[in-house]
Amino acid sequence: MASMQKRLQKELLAIQKEPPPGVSVCPNDTGPNLTQWIVDMEGATGTLYEGEKFQLMFKFSHKYPFDSPEVTFIGPNIPVHPHVYSNGHICLSILTEDWSPALSVQSVCLSIVSMLSSCKEKKRPPDNSLYVKTCSENPKKTRWWYHVPILSPL
Repeated sequence: MASMQKRLQKELLAIQKEPPPGVSVCPNDTGPNLTQWIVDMEGATGTLYEGEKFQLMFKFSHKYPFDSPEVTFIGPNIPVHPHVYSNGHICLSILTEDWSPALSVQSVCLSIVSMLSSCKEKKRPPDNSLYVKTCSENPKKTRWWYHVPILSPL
């Protein structure tokens, strides 16, 4: 537990010192023992989400960093995105099967900013309604099906 807290203290200092663009964490927004953080995020300039403000909830288990954090969008403004469900769950492989202890809160935030920034059309995942009705409260219990769009030849 002590090593997890040391790691989280180090990551909190790092993200406060050098946050990804549009990302911030207030020390008052971290829970007891640093196991729960609220991260503020702003849509990047020149994207569909420019000027929009979002919040992410990070929850860390005692196995962190060997186990990924639980990360969800919270609050009244959940981004409308093909990989973000209306309950805040995010379909992003580094949050589950592609997690590595070498990743950090900073790198997760950067990946989410990048995911939002590359979006071409604001829409919910096609299975949003069914998923939200039937999913676990913890998105890490979801068995996600990741796919890469197939590009047609020119």
